[in-house]
Amino acid sequence: IKLPFVTDFPSGCGSFISSQFAFVPTASTNPKAALKSKIVAEFRPQSLIDELLLYKRSEDQIELKEKQLSTMRVDVCSTETLKCLKGKAPR
Repeated sequence: IKLPFVTDFPSGCGSFISSQFAFVPTASTNPKAALKSKIVAEFRPQSLIDELLLYKRSEDQIELKEKQLSTMRVDVCSTETLKCLKGKAPR
């Protein structure tokens, strides 16, 4: 079995195929494609992982503080206690 190659096409087909590929947008002619290529080339998965870990730690800390506050009995009339809750009290 012989597979056809570009040179094996009937005469006239080569120029037709070439003309069809001439209109395929490339990164240099298509700004969106160029931007996508740049984004993919500059993508650094480790920096994304680091940012997600920081976000997760922050969320965990907020959840912990909410749990602590829900179980705490607080004298709301005490300004010193309120300052401690807000994290503004001297330590």
